[in-house]
Amino acid sequence: MKIKHADFKISNTDVRKCPSDGRPEFAFIGRSNVGKSSLINMLTQRKNLAKTSGRPGKTQLINHFLINNEWYLVDLPGYGWARVSKTDRSKFGDIIASYLLDRTTLVCTFILIDVRLKPQPIDLEFINWMGEQGLPFALIFTKSDKLSKNKVQASVAAYQRALKADWAELPVSFVTSSLAGQGREEVLDYINDILKSLD
Repeated sequence: MKIKHADFKISNTDVRKCPSDGRPEFAFIGRSNVGKSSLINMLTQRKNLAKTSGRPGKTQLINHFLINNEWYLVDLPGYGWARVSKTDRSKFGDIIASYLLDRTTLVCTFILIDVRLKPQPIDLEFINWMGEQGLPFALIFTKSDKLSKNKVQASVAAYQRALKADWAELPVSFVTSSLAGQGREEVLDYINDILKSLD
């Protein structure tokens, strides 16, 4: 897939105010500081489409970006640790849950995981929650340029072993590096295949 146009459309905290034009949506979510904004910019090849920050938890809204006038890339607030109040954290949880559960145009959610870390309980809990809700998703391991190829493979394998405790079939996964552009074509091809299946 070639991304010719990527335009910011709207930010909000209310699912009812999300775009109502019926275009399919692909959401991106992960723990704070997982490199989500950098990944979105890498996928779209727009340097500042999603705002990156050294401060975790910066994304606090549902952000819609219209891609090729065909589908929406949706940047969701991060879950887990963020430098915000407990009240805000619970609010983010409500925002995320209402979007994921109520958004009928959502066709796939990409859950981002920092490949440098051992399996994190909060990631595994979120993945299992998505499965329990019957919501379609795929995993994206980020920051692969920070480790050797062998260590990346070992980290992905560790997550797969952890997931096998609850999953008969492992979810689709991708390994990416925003710095090196790794995984870009694979993720975009996956999106394109889903779009074709909707026609």
